Amino acid sequence: MRNLSLLQRFSCVELSIPGSPQCLTIRSETGTVLVASELAITEFDPRTEEVYKEVSLTADDYLPEDGSGVVVAIQDLPDQESVCVATASGDVLLYNLNTSQLECVGSVESGLTGMMWSPDQELVTLTTGQETIIMMTKDFEPITEVAINQDDFGEDKFITVGWGKKETQFHGSEGKQHRSALPNQPTTALQPALPWDDRKPRITWRGDGQLFAVSAVCPQTGARKVRIWNRECVLQATSEVVNGLEQLLCWKPSGSLIASTQRHPNKHSVVFMEKNGLLHGDFTLPFGKEQVKVKELLWNSDSTVLAVWMEDLKPRENDHPNTYIQLWTVGNYHWYLKQSLHFGNEALRAPACVCWDPEKPLRLHLLTRGWASYTYNWGWSTQRSHGNDCHDNANVAVIDGDKILVTTFRQCVIPPPMCAFELQLPVPVNLVTFHSQAQRTNELAALTADGHIYVYGQGESYNLKLDSNITVDGFVISVCHGLRNGTVALQLDDGQIRKVQMDSSELSLTEWKDSTGNMINFPRPCVQTALCTLSGEEHLIGLTERSHLYIGDSLVASNISSFVVYDDFLLLTTHSHMCMMLLMSRAGLQSALSSDANQNDETVRKVERGSRIVSVVPQDTRLILQMPRGNLETIHHRALVLAQLRKWLDRLRFKDAFECMRKLRINLNLIYDHNPTVFLDNIEMFLKQIDSINYINLFLTELKEEDTTTTMYPCPSRSASSSASGKGGKKVDIICDALQSTMETLDPQKYCLCILTSHVRKTTPELEIALQKVHELRVNPPSGSNSASAEEALKYLLFLVNVNELYEHSLGTYDFDLVLMVAEKSQKDPKEYLPFLNMLKTLEPSYQRYTIDKHLKRYRKALLHLSNSGEEHFTELLSLVKDQRLYSDALELYPSDSEQYKTLSVAYAEHLVEQQQAEQAGLLLWRCGENARALQAFISCTSWRNTLAVATHIPLPPEQLALLARDLAEKLLEARRHAEAALCLEQYAKDCEEAISALIQGAAWEEALRLIYLYNRQDIIETDLKSALLDAHSNQTSFLESQKALFIRHKNRLAVVRELKAKARLELFGKQEILIRFIYIIRFFQRHCMCPLEEIFLEFCCFSLQFTGPNSTANSIMASFQQRPAVPQQGEYFQ
Repeated sequence: MRNLSLLQRFSCVELSIPGSPQCLTIRSETGTVLVASELAITEFDPRTEEVYKEVSLTADDYLPEDGSGVVVAIQDLPDQESVCVATASGDVLLYNLNTSQLECVGSVESGLTGMMWSPDQELVTLTTGQETIIMMTKDFEPITEVAINQDDFGEDKFITVGWGKKETQFHGSEGKQHRSALPNQPTTALQPALPWDDRKPRITWRGDGQLFAVSAVCPQTGARKVRIWNRECVLQATSEVVNGLEQLLCWKPSGSLIASTQRHPNKHSVVFMEKNGLLHGDFTLPFGKEQVKVKELLWNSDSTVLAVWMEDLKPRENDHPNTYIQLWTVGNYHWYLKQSLHFGNEALRAPACVCWDPEKPLRLHLLTRGWASYTYNWGWSTQRSHGNDCHDNANVAVIDGDKILVTTFRQCVIPPPMCAFELQLPVPVNLVTFHSQAQRTNELAALTADGHIYVYGQGESYNLKLDSNITVDGFVISVCHGLRNGTVALQLDDGQIRKVQMDSSELSLTEWKDSTGNMINFPRPCVQTALCTLSGEEHLIGLTERSHLYIGDSLVASNISSFVVYDDFLLLTTHSHMCMMLLMSRAGLQSALSSDANQNDETVRKVERGSRIVSVVPQDTRLILQMPRGNLETIHHRALVLAQLRKWLDRLRFKDAFECMRKLRINLNLIYDHNPTVFLDNIEMFLKQIDSINYINLFLTELKEEDTTTTMYPCPSRSASSSASGKGGKKVDIICDALQSTMETLDPQKYCLCILTSHVRKTTPELEIALQKVHELRVNPPSGSNSASAEEALKYLLFLVNVNELYEHSLGTYDFDLVLMVAEKSQKDPKEYLPFLNMLKTLEPSYQRYTIDKHLKRYRKALLHLSNSGEEHFTELLSLVKDQRLYSDALELYPSDSEQYKTLSVAYAEHLVEQQQAEQAGLLLWRCGENARALQAFISCTSWRNTLAVATHIPLPPEQLALLARDLAEKLLEARRHAEAALCLEQYAKDCEEAISALIQGAAWEEALRLIYLYNRQDIIETDLKSALLDAHSNQTSFLESQKALFIRHKNRLAVVRELKAKARLELFGKQEILIRFIYIIRFFQRHCMCPLEEIFLEFCCFSLQFTGPNSTANSIMASFQQRPAVPQQGEYFQ
């Protein structure tokens, strides 16, 4: 859906060249034009109008001086730096552009009617006046000469066995005789060539140089035929019979089709042939059947545009024919007329030579009979509306001759060549554009080939007038208007950018500057431009024909095929088949477009090869792409979708956001995660906008604790306030509680199913509450028409929850009616649950609930109900407690002075002993009065204080108490708890000597001295204390000596390591000093001795040992040189 927009047009109208132009060619190296007339060959520059070279063709009698000579063809030969010219008299001339020498390299007596070089310029094909083809090498050595008109079809002759024909079908004996008796069917009469046919052969080569085609008039029939030859000049195929075939012939460079023209009884068409000579497609010229004749067909170098050069067939009396050049393109098997150039009926303005530029595919060169040269530069562009609001219909206009095909992508996506509606104009259209004013972006204006402007709007009349104008120094190739700030930017043909400013209704033109005052220009002219805002500053984005994307004068990417600016985003497609949507920031764009950018985030998605952006639907999520073959694809780019969703959520448009997320499979958690506080404050609005029970249930069922704004859909511009959680607690519970309370306030009957979902979807599902609500619906059926019945609610619960789980939770309500209701809706067999339910009904209520809870493995509730069932079930309760280890819960159910409490305590203590918690078991036994068993528990865990306390409380006799203390002391000494063992021995065993010995053994010197003097046992000082002190002193002294020796050894090693590192550092500095001195000497010799660098380096290598000594040559040279004032600055050594 692209159009051809004229970017530049150069004209040279004052060329003074002898003769009249007959043919031209373009020098690909310099871009100059080589034109041949009947008098000379001339080279000139179409931009500067400067004539570089001119050589006469009449000086050496190659052409007659009376001007009757004819130049058949001219071809630039870059490899030979020459130009080849063929004349009708039969001479082949070669003009050397460097030496300006003209020589005749060959001559044909019968004359020449055409010349065409192969695309690789290795071969040249000549057609002669004797209807032959001469093939020669680039050095003009003949290869072969064959006749054009041959009776043979060629090597690729079709082979058929007649399948499907009447002759090969079975008819029986009578049918065969009847068929043989039928007269021959009449054949279509072959029409001769048209009267205005010049009857000359036409030659055209395929782009790869392997085949060429020749169109010539058959002498037997007088009709034209096209024959295809290979590179060795061997006939390959002959075209089928085509009545009305004209002389034009041009092979598409891509090699697929050969273009020609055919005149039908009711129309005039451009037809295409395959390499086997069969017709393959056509399109009709927008003229009457006898109105024009085609003079030339020309494909551009990349096969995208076909130029058709025509003139009137029957001009008026005493008038010259009108001349036209039309540019046609194809898309989706439809041919579009994109440009139409009308040159009027003046003889001197009529084109004499037309050709495409070999380097720039969309540059057309034209030379008129009055020696006026015109160069047209076109560029591909998509004419789309520029609005950013909902009023813009995302219009795209496509030029097709005298029609404008408009598609409104907001309403529908229609593949070309179809469209939403057509605008019919009286003459062909060359340019179309949309209004750039807000609220009026659906209006468009069209410029026609005759210079008129047509404006189309919605039921309004327009009166265009020129208010003011301004002179621009240069050729303007593009104009860009920004809707946001009203800025108008102009791009000149050399890439310069100008800003149009309006001061008091007067226009002024200034240079485009950035915030620092630096002038900004494009390094190269851009074929597409757009205004954008980066970091609060306005910039101009441009895309060159070489796929380079510039922001001002900065290159940000070099593989971009198309782009469009939408809000604060830049959408673009690359030649690596990616579609990217990037936030507007210079650093962000450069990092995202770099080769090491992350290719797996939401900003990037893969697209089909060759896809280009057509349009973005404003305030929507649709991005329209066009494929190379012409069809359209609508994609919802994930980044575009998320950006639009965030806008809708910020504007509290929950319904639009929800429907979009549901359709495009976006996680619905984003509705809450985007801004939890705003969502919780507007839950009532959310429910009223959604207004669908199914949608609310869908939202609830997709809830999860994950924050999607940090995991699935991170937003780089997300603020801290919007990322904060709405309330403390779990997210799913917060949303379910908030929705539940709001729905119960609004209409609990209408939102009954949603309320059930909110209970089920909590982190800990509240199935009992949900079942109770179902039961309430069954007891009190709702009266509203929009409310759900108990059966519907239960069926919905069974959809959300597993039936077995729901059955068990219904049992947990102890409501057998509810249990039966759930069981009936499930797939359970009545034999599975009826016996069990009947058994339960026979039990006492508390024991019944115990049985249910035990069945559901709710043992704490079962314990409670069993305790209420009576003392006869205490044995069963004790077994339950031991099995499920519910000792603490069981103790809370009985008073501390009861026999059940004592029994449970003993069982608990036994369990604690098994768990190696004897001290806790002893305390429990002591509390319940089991002192003997408590004493054993304390002794087993060496809890000596509790042991002695219980022993005193029993009480034990003094002898047993002393013996118990000694046993505890031994265990404490084994555990190296000497002070505690001494305390037991002193106070309970009444053995001070053993207590003092335990203290000395534990190095408690002060406490040992206290007991010695307390009990007047100074003899122990001499016998035990002094020797123990001396041994301890000796051990400490030896330990300190060993540690000191280890420290000194590590210290000495550290000193050695530091010394070695210092030496290495000094050696490194010495090498650097030598290098600096060497560079200093080289600089000295270069400045004062003018010696070559190679000689200086050789001298340094020869006397390298002398450079480092104290009396070295280097030091003496440096000493004398340091007296000079010139001292190189830092970094000068390396210049």
